[in-house]
Amino acid sequence: MFTIQLFEEKTGRPAADKKVGIIFHGLLRGGTKNIYTDRNGEAHFDYDNGRGTVYVNGRAIYDGEISGRKILYI
Repeated sequence: MFTIQLFEEKTGRPAADKKVGIIFHGLLRGGTKNIYTDRNGEAHFDYDNGRGTVYVNGRAIYDGEISGRKILYI
């Protein structure tokens, strides 16, 4: 289980209502369902940790290890 938390780069405020999805590395992992961030900019995923690419509104913004709480600026 992990959380992706998004902040607006220009304002530093949480980025609410953003569609977040992850495609994991490796043939057998696949990807997650899309989850929208809440008013705190958080999207909670009930998937195992691992390496992957984070997409926000269809655009890749991060590639690497995903575990615990990952804070990203968009």
